[in-house]
Amino acid sequence: MEWIKAAVYFALNDDLAIYEGLHLTATMITSVTVLTPVFWVRWGVFLALVGFAVWMFAIVIWRRIGYMKLGVPSEFVRYKPKRKDGFGGEMFGHRRLLNDLRSGFMHLIYFYGFIMLQFGAIDLIWKGLSGGKRLPIPLYPQFSLSQEITTGLVFAAVLYGAYRRYGEKLSRLKRGWKPSLVLWFIGSLMLTIMFTLAFERLTEGKEAALDTIFAPISEPLSQLLNIAGVEAQSQLAHVGFEVFWWLHLLVLLGFLVYVPQSKHFHLITAPVNLWFRRNSPHGRLTPLDLENEEAETFGAGKIEHFSQKQNLDLYACVECGRCTNVCPATSTGKLLSPMHLIVKLRDHLTEKGAAITSKSPWMPAGLWQKKTSVSYAHVMGAVMPTWEGGDDGEGEGNSSYRTNIAPTMAVQGAAWGIREGSKVEDLELIRDVITEDELWACTTCRNCEEQCPVGNEHVDKIIDMRRYLVLMEGKLPSDGQRALQNIERQSNPWGLPRAERAAWMEECESKTGIRVKTMQECKTSGKLPDVLLWAGSMGSYDSRSRRVLFDVVRLLMRAGVNFATLGQEERSSGDTARRIGNELLFQELCKENIETLQRYGVKHIVTTCPHTFNTFKNEYPDFGLSTQVKVEHHTELLARLLQEGRLRTKYALEERVTVHDSCYLGRYNDTYEAPRSLLRAIPGVTIEEMERSGANGMCCGAGGGLMWMEDHSGSRINYARTAQALEVKPSVISSACPYCLTMMEDGLKSMSQNDSVTARDVAEMLAESVFGLKG
Repeated sequence: MEWIKAAVYFALNDDLAIYEGLHLTATMITSVTVLTPVFWVRWGVFLALVGFAVWMFAIVIWRRIGYMKLGVPSEFVRYKPKRKDGFGGEMFGHRRLLNDLRSGFMHLIYFYGFIMLQFGAIDLIWKGLSGGKRLPIPLYPQFSLSQEITTGLVFAAVLYGAYRRYGEKLSRLKRGWKPSLVLWFIGSLMLTIMFTLAFERLTEGKEAALDTIFAPISEPLSQLLNIAGVEAQSQLAHVGFEVFWWLHLLVLLGFLVYVPQSKHFHLITAPVNLWFRRNSPHGRLTPLDLENEEAETFGAGKIEHFSQKQNLDLYACVECGRCTNVCPATSTGKLLSPMHLIVKLRDHLTEKGAAITSKSPWMPAGLWQKKTSVSYAHVMGAVMPTWEGGDDGEGEGNSSYRTNIAPTMAVQGAAWGIREGSKVEDLELIRDVITEDELWACTTCRNCEEQCPVGNEHVDKIIDMRRYLVLMEGKLPSDGQRALQNIERQSNPWGLPRAERAAWMEECESKTGIRVKTMQECKTSGKLPDVLLWAGSMGSYDSRSRRVLFDVVRLLMRAGVNFATLGQEERSSGDTARRIGNELLFQELCKENIETLQRYGVKHIVTTCPHTFNTFKNEYPDFGLSTQVKVEHHTELLARLLQEGRLRTKYALEERVTVHDSCYLGRYNDTYEAPRSLLRAIPGVTIEEMERSGANGMCCGAGGGLMWMEDHSGSRINYARTAQALEVKPSVISSACPYCLTMMEDGLKSMSQNDSVTARDVAEMLAESVFGLKG
C-alpha cells in the first residue's frame, strides 16, 4: 500500500504533496533496509556500473548511426504491406524464421523468453538492492513460477542452439569462438538466475520461501547446494546469493555493451529495418538520374555510395545463413555468398566509418585507443571454391549435381580477414571487399531476400556495384559485353538482324494458319486491338520459344481475344541491360518502347516472358508508362480465359508434371497459382511438387543477365535444378518462361534424360489439351 500511496502523490497532488510523496517514498525505502555504509556502497557501485554500461551502449549505437549516415540520404517511409508479410507477422510471428521450424521455434523461445525475463530481472535486481525484499507484483508466486519455467526453456534453447551449430554442424552456420560468444552470454545469464534464486531460497529458510511448487528449478538446485554443504540461512548462503547476484548483473551489463558491437545489433536494427522496408514492388531497382550534370559517379564504387537504408540493412543482418543456404550461386560452387556479402560490407562500413569520423566503433577498447588511422583492415583474399559436387545420395546418376554450400562457406570464411598494413581509406569496395567474381555470379533470383527474417535486400546492392563497374569502369565479362553490344545495335542479345524481328509472324501463319496483325495495320484500319501481344526477343528469334508463342496465339484466337503485335517496331525490353548494370542502355530502350506504346494508345500488354512482364509492370512506370496500362503474363490471361469459359480443355494428357517456378514471375510478382491452375484444368495431368517449389523454388540460373554469360566455376545451376526436378520422377518439367524452358531442356540433355522427360511451357500443354495436337 505504501507504493500505491507514493504513486498517487506523484500523479495527482500539488508541489507540497509531491514533496510529501517523495518523503513517503524515502520512508518506504528505509523501511526495507538499514541505511548503512554497505547500503550506500552497494547502490553506488550498482549505479556506477549501470551508468557506465548504458553510456558505452549509447555511444556504440550513436557512432554506428553516424556510420550509416555516411550513405546517400534515404527517405524512410513506414512499410505498408499488401500481403501477409507485415511488420507484426515478421516481428512477432517469426514468419520467415519458421521456414526452418526447429530454428524458428528455438528463436521464438529466445524472443519471448527475453521479453518475459525483463520483468524477472527487475525483481531480481531489486532483491539484491533492497536486502531480499520482493517487488509488490500481483500473484507473485505464479509470476515466480513463470520466470523459472522461462529460464529453463531459454537455457534449453541455448543447449539446442549449440548442438545445431557444433553438433549437427549446419552448413549455413558459422563456427568458431565469435559465433559461440552469445551462447555463453545467454547461458551464463540463465545459470546466474538459477543459482541466485537457489541461494535466495537458502537465505530465506523454508518458512519464508515460496512453496516448492512455484520453484521447479531453484528448489532442486537449492537442495543440491544443501547436500554440498550450504546450510539454510547460513553465512555461506548469503555469500552465495551476493556472488551470483553480482555475477548476473555483470553478465547482463556485459551483454548490453556487447550487443550493438556484434551481429546481435539486429535486436535493435531489425525492427527498424522491417518497419521501413520498401513499399515498392519486390526488387524494383532505383532509377539513376543520368542527366544529373553534378553527379560524380553512378552506381556504388564506395561504401558511401550506398543509401542510408542500404547501410541499415548491413547492421540488421543476423548472420543466420538462410540467404546463403538457398542461393543458387553458393549452392553450385560459385564464390558469391549473400550472407558474406552483407557481412563484408558491414565490416567495411564500420572500419571506414571509424576512419572518417575518427571515432572508434568499439567499447571499452575505444576509451584508450588513439584517434589515428589504424594500419589494418579487413580485406578479401583472391580465392575460389574447390567444387567437388554435392553430397552423395540417391538419384539415378544425378548426385554430382546436388547442391552444396560448404565449399563457398569455407573459402569465404578463410579469405575474409584482417590484413596488417592495410588502410581502409586505400581499399577499393569492388575487388578488395567484394570481388568481381561474386558480383557476376548473382542471378538476381531474390531467394536470399525471400528467406531473410530481417528484411535485408541483397540484389539492389549487387546491381549498384555492377552499375559502377559497367558505367564508370567499363568492366564486365566479355560475353556480357557482347550481349550488350548486340542489344544496342540489333536490339537482341544474339546480334541477329533487327529486320528479322518480325519473321516469326510469317512462320506462325505457315504453321498455324493464323495471320497476326501488327499495331500499325490496326491503326491504319482504324480498329485498334484490345491487347498487345509482346513477342520479346526469345519469342521473336529463338526457334524453341517461337513454338510457345505460336500456341499462345492459337489459344488467344480460340478465346476470341482481339490482339495484335508490334512486329518490326518492337525492341528489347532492356531487362538484360539493366540487370547487367548498363542503366544507360536500359533507359534508352525503355523510353523508345514507351513512346511506341503511347503512340498506339496501348492499354493492355501480354507477354510470355516473366522478365519483360516484370520490367513493364514494375519498372517502366518510373519512366513514364501509365500505371493504367494493364500488364499480364500469358499464364494469368489464359487462366482467366479458362475461368470465364472462353477456353475449354477437351483432350486428356496422361502426364506426371512438376512445376519449375520462374523467379521473375513468382518471387518478384507473387504469381505461383496461374501456371498451376492451367495444369489442373488439363484432364489426366497430375502435379508433383519439388521439395523446393513456390517461394523457395531454386533459380534456373538464367536471370541477372547470366543467360548470356558462360558459367566458369562450380557446377551449372540449371543442371542442379534439373536434378531436383528429376527427383520426383516427372514425365514433364513445366515452366512459364522462355529462359527457364531453355535451361531445363539443356539440363535434361546433359543428363541424357530428354528421351524420357520433356520440358514444356504450360501454354503448350494447355494448347494440346484444347486442340488435341502438339504445336
